[in-house]
Amino acid sequence: MTKASQGRGELTPMESRILRAAVKLFAEKGFDATTVQEVVAAAEVTKGALYHYFDSKDDLLYEIYHSLIGLQTTDLDGIIAQDLGAKETVRAILVNLVVTTASRIDETAVFVREMHKLNSERMAAFRADRRRYQKTFRDVIAKAQAAGEFSSLVPADTSVLIALGVVNQLPNWYRPDGPKSPEQLGAEIADFVLAALEP
Repeated sequence: MTKASQGRGELTPMESRILRAAVKLFAEKGFDATTVQEVVAAAEVTKGALYHYFDSKDDLLYEIYHSLIGLQTTDLDGIIAQDLGAKETVRAILVNLVVTTASRIDETAVFVREMHKLNSERMAAFRADRRRYQKTFRDVIAKAQAAGEFSSLVPADTSVLIALGVVNQLPNWYRPDGPKSPEQLGAEIADFVLAALEP
């Protein structure tokens, strides 16, 4: 866990500023070619300020993802807590995923491209975050399948992997100035997934 993640939810304005600078540089130059000094200069902070929040460049890369998955996991828990019907829950989850991913499309693109550079500890933390989200989403579908609300033709874990796979591809084709809003895209993706789950 990074210093930025410890015991808190949202990032401070300073952390966000440093991460925005890191994202821009990682996107332009790549993770390996970007120095901590360049991040400090782009963020217009001191090196001490950066190291107050982040131990290393690895921490910056990890936090780019962690701040997003943290938000999405909190939203996921909130959606499930509303105790909506199965269809409404799956729809809300998918729309939220698309909207939150689209709102941080540059961060997502950088992380997808550079995540293999994480050290083993950060990669393990990334995988744990991802597994937790997938399991929670899978349990929603599995419960509805057991109740006969969804078809069991495709196992719940496969359904979730397909749905998340579509969202994970957003950095490859989504454009903020495109013809569809994130909400519309999320609704269309949800319609597609729900049609496949029809009993």
